[in-house]
Amino acid sequence: MKKIAKESGSVYCNQGAWEAFRDLLKVLNPSKIFVLVDQNTEKHCLGVFQHKSNITAFETLSIPSGEAHKTIDTCQNLWQDLSAKGADRQSILINIGGGVVTDLGGFVASTYQRGIPFVNIPTSLLAMVDASIGGKNGVDLDHLKNQIGIIRNPKAVIIDTQFLETLPSEEIRSGRAEMIKHGFISYEGYLRKSLSFKIEDKDITENLIWESILIKDTIISEDPHEKGRRKTLNYGHTLGHGIESYFLEHKEKKPLLHGEAIAIGMILETILSFQTQGFPEDVMRNYCQEIANHYPTPHLSEKDQEEIIKLLIFDKKNSHGKVRFVLLNAIGMPKIDCILPNEEIINAFKYYETYFAD
Repeated sequence: MKKIAKESGSVYCNQGAWEAFRDLLKVLNPSKIFVLVDQNTEKHCLGVFQHKSNITAFETLSIPSGEAHKTIDTCQNLWQDLSAKGADRQSILINIGGGVVTDLGGFVASTYQRGIPFVNIPTSLLAMVDASIGGKNGVDLDHLKNQIGIIRNPKAVIIDTQFLETLPSEEIRSGRAEMIKHGFISYEGYLRKSLSFKIEDKDITENLIWESILIKDTIISEDPHEKGRRKTLNYGHTLGHGIESYFLEHKEKKPLLHGEAIAIGMILETILSFQTQGFPEDVMRNYCQEIANHYPTPHLSEKDQEEIIKLLIFDKKNSHGKVRFVLLNAIGMPKIDCILPNEEIINAFKYYETYFAD
């Protein structure tokens, strides 16, 4: 069994993972079991959970699918449901879903009666390699990503790659973006593998997912509260979150999946790394084109660019009113807390429009 054993936040993958889950429940002996799903995972994943967990007595909590429902209003409804159904501090919440479910469910559990235990069972590639690992829980504030939240680890994370069979191709693509990010900040071999693997090859996919988890776990174990090295996990996210928020906010724009926005953010921040940190232009051009081959790269007008840049001030890495980027001196050599003038950001957009935009 692939596992990372911790006092809190242990991760188990595939063979033996469900046995570890059942053993955990025996130790915790919860007064009640609550299972959080969204409309998609209720339909496609809840039956798999029941079969593999052998749990028959639990209460199901269901929320609508999608980023638009990652809100305090959704939390309010879930807190009320938990209270009405008799949840106490010895109850447990099991989050079965993608990044929205694990982020929001962890936040609901962490705040209900000052905190009840929770387990994440990620069903999307994005959640497996990123969202369910590391203890970040939270919700959006209007269109601004993850503005409200808390860092608190689940009791465990159960990875079962069978759930990937329920995903449409665009969701696989979205999750791949976080694996590509892990490659940029760790080493080129993983970056190349994350860009080229076929999801149909189950053994290779499982191994790459596990490698991504290990990359992230190594970083967060060193810096659990994001004072230093953990910030490198935000590569591509400063501009990526701004783009994601902008496309969510404007109804004439088709919303981007998280990974799709992060892919554009990685292109732009790799360009910025070339412009300001000496990142090799040929390497930048090669990998940015690879990303553009996998992901939508919409045209961004000067007006779009201005509005996206305005949103950067809400990035959580900022300090004293300054936007701080994670950039690269080279692949595997990230640099945190980079402060750039808007002119550099505008120049990066121009480069993107010239070479990579559709």
